[in-house]
Amino acid sequence: MDPAGSPSTYNLAFVISDGSDCTPKWNGTYAIGNSAVASRISALKESGASVRVSFGGASGKELAETCSSASKLAEAYGAALDAAGATLADFDIEGDTLTDSASVELRSQAIALLQKDRSDLSVSFTLPVMPAGLDDDSIALLESANDNSVQVATVNIMTMNYGSSYDGDMGDYALTSAEAAHDQLADVFGLSSKGAWQGLALTSMIGVNDVDNETFTLADAAQVRSFAEEKGVAWVSMWSTFRDQQCDDGSKSNDAATDCSGVKQTSGAFAEAFAG
Repeated sequence: MDPAGSPSTYNLAFVISDGSDCTPKWNGTYAIGNSAVASRISALKESGASVRVSFGGASGKELAETCSSASKLAEAYGAALDAAGATLADFDIEGDTLTDSASVELRSQAIALLQKDRSDLSVSFTLPVMPAGLDDDSIALLESANDNSVQVATVNIMTMNYGSSYDGDMGDYALTSAEAAHDQLADVFGLSSKGAWQGLALTSMIGVNDVDNETFTLADAAQVRSFAEEKGVAWVSMWSTFRDQQCDDGSKSNDAATDCSGVKQTSGAFAEAFAG
């Protein structure tokens, strides 16, 4: 983010399959060339921001689960990137998709093909994390990417929704998760400590999380920003821009909303806290 709190890059989430074939669609519903979506992307670019197409997410079918070959999968990914005019690709792999070893391998092969054709393509993986670090399935995904010669620019850890037993400070959990993931990245990719920090990003779910007793505050955001600056991480981000505002009734909420944070704040306050 820039000093004013404006995002330097927006992750456009999510491109997935329509559920039955290898056709990429926004949220599995809207065509990648949808005029309303294209207009919003243009507006983001006109604001000076870059855009990153994010494939996958927590719901629906990721394209690697429905495409029949690496070449067709690479073509589908490429079509979505072209529609958005993007050279940044993120793969948000979680839930059952993360445990599907066949789709993990197919995705790695497809990304490698895509990078051969697009030398300027920057690839990141967004993965769930716990305070103890990435789980075995996430490590296996990164090893698959490495084995297939995928050039991974960044691993973006989702510092959020740890589980009901984690009812402590969300800022502290984010830092502990990052420290553990840093060591894992250094091991998987053979990186120096500095290189592992530069290849790590943190995305927090601002405000009320999906898990009871988990609320990420403005103070937590400032804590994460300070840590990120000290370590030299690739970026910090939040889920999501639409949520960076107070809910209409102005009260706190026990349930996570899609369009507000559930905590008392001014609009854009989390973006400003992350930017410093």
